[in-house]
Amino acid sequence: MSILLFVSKICIPAVMAYIILYGILHKVPVYSAFLTGVKQGFDIVIDITPTLIGLLVAVGVFRASGGLDMLGRLFLPVARLFGLNPELFPLAIVRMLSSSAATGMTLDIFKTYGPDSAIGNIVSVMMSSTETIFYTISVYFLSVKITRTRWTLAGALTASTVGLIASVIIGSMM
Repeated sequence: MSILLFVSKICIPAVMAYIILYGILHKVPVYSAFLTGVKQGFDIVIDITPTLIGLLVAVGVFRASGGLDMLGRLFLPVARLFGLNPELFPLAIVRMLSSSAATGMTLDIFKTYGPDSAIGNIVSVMMSSTETIFYTISVYFLSVKITRTRWTLAGALTASTVGLIASVIIGSMM
């Protein structure tokens, strides 16, 4: 165990040292390359900020308006049919939009039912087996100016659906 802790402590400094040494050996101006990367990073942050703010506001409005609760009630018959907690469906929908909002909902579920409960296990697996599809597509595709997302969206929704089903199965087995 102590070897694993030692390796985990030196991984990031070792990678940073490797990058610097590699740059020096290949006669790359490491510091100016670093500053160029930082400048490009700031440009990307400035480009994606309006999209990010729009997504966060939309999720907040959707949740505060009661739309999320209404959507959860819509899935209530499906939840009862499969013996699932109805709180899973709003979480699954929010997870596709915002990771931070989904994390907040997950913490609420943990406070209500406990992290070691059946729903706590399902939610834990769900959070790690799905992606914030719409956030990822809007932010990352915008940063590289990709506008056609048709097949990406279909594939991401399919993968997320499979991840949700798998999380219910795996979480129920725990």
